[in-house]
Amino acid sequence: MENKGFDIGSAKEKLLEAALKHAVFDGWSEATFQAACADTGIAPDLARAVFPRGALDLAVAYHKAGDAAMVAALEAKDLAALRFRDRVTLAVRLRLDGADRELVRRGTAHFALPQNAATGAALVWGTADAIWRALGDTSDDINWYSKRATLSAVYSSTVLYCLGDGSEGQSATWDFLDRRIEDVMRFEKFKAQVRDNPVLGRVLAGPMKILDRVRAPARAPDDLPGRMTGKEGA
Repeated sequence: MENKGFDIGSAKEKLLEAALKHAVFDGWSEATFQAACADTGIAPDLARAVFPRGALDLAVAYHKAGDAAMVAALEAKDLAALRFRDRVTLAVRLRLDGADRELVRRGTAHFALPQNAATGAALVWGTADAIWRALGDTSDDINWYSKRATLSAVYSSTVLYCLGDGSEGQSATWDFLDRRIEDVMRFEKFKAQVRDNPVLGRVLAGPMKILDRVRAPARAPDDLPGRMTGKEGA
């Protein structure tokens, strides 16, 4: 399709913004996609050029916009006085605070569908990766994977807890998050002990070589959903 002055970046922003008020009621559905097209005056065929999978790509764009906003908010904070576990906690809280709960609820349901589950898993992994990179993670060994895997589990379980939390100020959610982060810190301590053990270090040498080969191609999350996607996010 010939571009003839069509601003793809602007179209993405307009379609996503228009979709938000419809997704609250209709979910991330074809109806939402069509309503966003109507609201913006962008022809559906052109909109498909921007978001080929329609509502699914709108939901992906909303999630990634939340990641970007979280990173920007985190960069504006003075983290020097915080313990590392508190920095991770803050990052997750900023990510959840910046999202509309009903839109997240609709997105969780959408990504739970079998045909969308891989995309949803890749997005959660991308959120964990964005947090670690924003916090200055420079690991390039098995820690690169384990940090993102454990934080993905923490983030996804906290999102589900948050969606059912009726406590004032979501205090129960933040207590739940604190307990999950504590679990992560205990795991990190255990990993350090394993890493410093010369016998276990030799045992892990083989699996590490395999993981390095897996990570080498550096494929995009949507191409390799739910799997470690290369050094571009380290």
